[in-house]
Amino acid sequence: MNTKPKIKNSENQVEEDRIKGNIEFKNVNFNYGDEEVLENINLKVSPGQTIAIIGHTGSGKSTFVSLLCRFYECTKGEILIDGYNIKDFNLRRLRKNIAYGLPAASMDEVRWAAGIAGADDFINKMEEGYDTIVGERGVGLSGGQKQRISLARALLKNPSIIILDDTTSSLDIQTENNIRHSLDKYFKLSLIYLVTVIINGVCLNIKIKSMTDIGQSVILNIRKDLFEHLQKLPFSYYDSRPHGKILVRVVNYVNSLSDLLLNGIINLITDSFSLIVIIVFMFLIDVRLTLIGLVGLPILVGAAFTIKSLQRKAFQILSSKSSNVNAYIHESICGMKVTQSFSREKENLKIFNELSDNYRKAWMHAIKIQFLMGPFVDNIGNLVVVAVYIMGVAWIANGSITIGVLIAFIAYIGRFWGPINNIANTYNAIINNMAYLERIFETMDEEPNVKDLQDAYEMPKIKGLVEFKNVNFCYDDGQRILNDVNFKANKGESIALVGPTGAGKTTIINLISRFYDIESGEVLIDGVNVRDVLLNSLRKQMGIMLQDSFIFSGTIMDNIRYGKLDATDKEVVAAARVVRAHEFISTLSEGYNTQVNERGSRLSAGQRQLISFARALLADPRILILDEATSSIDTETEMLLQKGLEELLKGRTSFIIAHRLSTIKNSDRIMYIDHGSIVESGSHDELMKYKGEYYDLYMSQYKMLEAI
Repeated sequence: MNTKPKIKNSENQVEEDRIKGNIEFKNVNFNYGDEEVLENINLKVSPGQTIAIIGHTGSGKSTFVSLLCRFYECTKGEILIDGYNIKDFNLRRLRKNIAYGLPAASMDEVRWAAGIAGADDFINKMEEGYDTIVGERGVGLSGGQKQRISLARALLKNPSIIILDDTTSSLDIQTENNIRHSLDKYFKLSLIYLVTVIINGVCLNIKIKSMTDIGQSVILNIRKDLFEHLQKLPFSYYDSRPHGKILVRVVNYVNSLSDLLLNGIINLITDSFSLIVIIVFMFLIDVRLTLIGLVGLPILVGAAFTIKSLQRKAFQILSSKSSNVNAYIHESICGMKVTQSFSREKENLKIFNELSDNYRKAWMHAIKIQFLMGPFVDNIGNLVVVAVYIMGVAWIANGSITIGVLIAFIAYIGRFWGPINNIANTYNAIINNMAYLERIFETMDEEPNVKDLQDAYEMPKIKGLVEFKNVNFCYDDGQRILNDVNFKANKGESIALVGPTGAGKTTIINLISRFYDIESGEVLIDGVNVRDVLLNSLRKQMGIMLQDSFIFSGTIMDNIRYGKLDATDKEVVAAARVVRAHEFISTLSEGYNTQVNERGSRLSAGQRQLISFARALLADPRILILDEATSSIDTETEMLLQKGLEELLKGRTSFIIAHRLSTIKNSDRIMYIDHGSIVESGSHDELMKYKGEYYDLYMSQYKMLEAI
């Protein structure tokens, strides 16, 4: 909360409502820490002009447009818009942009933007069309479909400037003597009680130390087992749940159990022991008074069970509201750049305030029910003490007991309700944590739908023959993705998969690695069904670079070595050289020991892809899978990369997905996928002669490049 934004509005703001579009960079320099990214940039752009920014991976292209949105401040120089310094514009007015910032857009406007972005066609083919619900980060959409929706979002506001960047006490003496004589016969019992208290204290100290160790061990095992189980769950589990809701179960809910195990269980054991000892002494003093003292317990137990059901439901609701808040915070942090780009801070704050208010209401309701137990215990205790006094005075009057017996018993009855109250509080805590424990076990009970069979065996060393036999596949929503797919890839053959967005290309390579199980048919590698072998033995022989490049926090060296932990530094560097990542890594101040943040926020999209490429290659895979591996790499780097890969691909079966057809022209075989089926298959030359779907796709790209 003490962290102040470095970029904020100036005191003297420009009052212009509509930006015309005159942009000027004057001697602009920019550094990330000590690393210089832009130097002496001078540029003028007139309204209506289209400016293309190109260059090598990591050269500063994205930084250039980030300065224009004031995500960062330039180190030197100034940026002018319509003759005004960009620092004088209101940030919200400057960044005001597209449909994400235009919630009141009409359906016609939305369709118009989607049509321009080429998204209207695939949206209309969905069962619920524009009302289709998509998951966090666009789960359920292919990479291309997400990009088209992002483009439509950008176009909807009809902005003046549009930027497309890779798109949780007092007695008298007589009375005193009477009391002393009455209590003499109980002196030995008092002495025993004193000894018991001392022993209890010693035991308590031992128990605290023991329970702390035991409690932390239990929490460690729960958290370890939960994390281990999460890593076994299939993609579909993560596709259908916001990641913030998963995160709150691993962190917040387990921490709540930690407090219960460390404090609640210890208190329960010591209070139960004290309660038993006190009841024994009460019976030794007077049985009748003891029975009166215990008459409140059945009432208390009945009340506890009544409150329990209400409390459990309330804390289940509270748990759900807490998950919602955490999920929204997680999603908002991940999408902060988009939020600021579209000036959605106020709208997002409204949503967050609504979720927080729902959590507050649920918390207040749960706490009201929780605190019913404490006053109930106190009231029953007071009523029992009143009954003991009434009956005790009556029995003193008829000589059944002495005053000393009554006073001694009253002392014990006071001690009796103390542990009862503590046990009630612990019971409350247990009920509260039951809701959290249910969520944890709900996750632990989630069965991976892709797992090793009981008789699964090690996958032999892969040679490279891959075969699909009558493969049919659909996701959980029942929509068929692949229809009766048949093909065979020979050892060392490079297979390119092309086709329209959402045709099933990525699904095919996911089935080779068995990220999903097929509905029917067989997926064979060297004649072995992938379902019959151990998953680990299968996947460790594959080099996979998926469409979304993920960089973990740590050094660049650690990230490349991720797929082969025993790799030497020389092997890491060699892999980086092959994919042309060594050049940009060498320019960094700490080279391969450079620390990168989670998701590689300090690196450009292209640099992240090159590191992911090196990581895949370092594992020395028998089958290499590249899913849009070069989509964020500039053309020149891609050409150099292709040269380095030619030797690597020799004798290795590879599957390549790319929308740049120039990337896959030299593949041994190209398969055109459409509506989950292989429409065409052959070499580039063969398919060009056939003049079918591939020919049309290739010529459309060629004509587009020619027009440019």
